[in-house]
Amino acid sequence: MSFHLVVGHGPAGAATTRLLAEQGHEVRVVTRTEHPAAPADGVEHLALDASDPAQLAEAARGAVAIHGCAAPPLPQWAGRWPALAAALCAAAEDSGAVLVMLGNLYGYGPVDRPMTEDLPLAATGPKGRVRAAAWEQARALHEAGRIRAVEVRASDFFGPGVTEGGHLASRAVPALLRGRPVAVLGDPDAPHSWTYLPDVARAMVEVAGEERAWGRPWHVPTAPALPVRTMVERLTAEAGTDPVPVRRLSPVLLAAGGLVSPLLRELRETRYQFDRPFVVDSTAYEAAFTVRATPLDEQLAATVAWWRERS
Repeated sequence: MSFHLVVGHGPAGAATTRLLAEQGHEVRVVTRTEHPAAPADGVEHLALDASDPAQLAEAARGAVAIHGCAAPPLPQWAGRWPALAAALCAAAEDSGAVLVMLGNLYGYGPVDRPMTEDLPLAATGPKGRVRAAAWEQARALHEAGRIRAVEVRASDFFGPGVTEGGHLASRAVPALLRGRPVAVLGDPDAPHSWTYLPDVARAMVEVAGEERAWGRPWHVPTAPALPVRTMVERLTAEAGTDPVPVRRLSPVLLAAGGLVSPLLRELRETRYQFDRPFVVDSTAYEAAFTVRATPLDEQLAATVAWWRERS
């Protein structure tokens, strides 16, 4: 088997690491601080600043693939993403490893149709533009023959191991398991795509070894879009708990909260994702490769079981 470098150990980095280790690969995980957990067999944890090109290039020596799963805290994206993206590209060029970047859908900006990979990266807000620029840099180097790069784009993460981020990750599931109302951004009845975390890892690993995938972005196979309210109802039924109200957070309260919370201030740019349909189309990936979205019933069952075990 081969050696893979995983940059970042959040939910996606941890899931990608587990999958690679299960397949028998040697994995080195780069994080900013020492990881406290005992590493699995074949997994090494290394503490360094991934935005330092020299340190990251040294860590990547001998790797067949670099999986870029790290991200700065949301309020620091504009200031820190450029250095991180540049270091990932430099490490890929120095090592010859395939750069597999984990991306999201911010770069498209507001759209009025299902999102496909051929949409222009037309975001005008700082978070959307900085994510778009990271991929544009990697793609330009790929087209120049200096690196081999591919980007895997996902919608809001959901599933075991996801405790921060979208509605279903940090708010809905723990609330409904306690019989409490679920408060959400935007319109709770607008269709929304939820990408299951294990499917993200499976796509990251698959495209790393598929030369025909390189040089372009791909959407992670994602189940059909469902509104937050429907997802909460399905999760409640899976959990066997009583139905709970789903309430829209007041825009006035969100604006007031933004005065004291940097995170809430940053969410203003991406509020459109919850005020209108936000639907990802992953048919291009499914036509080319083997990963498919995990059936929704399995996603729900695994998520409820994980949260129950955690609590």
